Amino acid sequence: MIGLLIWAAAQASAPAAAPAPAPLPAYAAMEGTWSVDLRPSLDDAPYSQPMILTIAADKGITGSFYNSEILAGRAGTAQGRSCVAFRTTDGQGFYHSSACLIDGRMVGQTWAEGRNFVLPWTAERR
Repeated sequence: MIGLLIWAAAQASAPAAAPAPAPLPAYAAMEGTWSVDLRPSLDDAPYSQPMILTIAADKGITGSFYNSEILAGRAGTAQGRSCVAFRTTDGQGFYHSSACLIDGRMVGQTWAEGRNFVLPWTAERR
């Protein structure tokens, strides 16, 4: 019984775990579903793919791009911009993508490591 009382007293005086910090508002503005315009030229026929971003309080990114799961990614802010960078794969090679939120649009690029190209793109919220 005494052990139980000591345990209860220790629990009452133990500091509560701090809640995880909420993402900054700029990161919340980047979360959600986007339609990514992947046309090499704006004169080309429309071609877009979905991008879904979730940004955790620790700035880690989950979601998908071009129907491929985001394997790893981070969000960051500097010089007045909020940006994301992440890696996906098509099973043949890695794709490294990054984008910044500019005037409500995502402006980014993807480097296809195994396919030897970089493609600039823009995305609009869906």
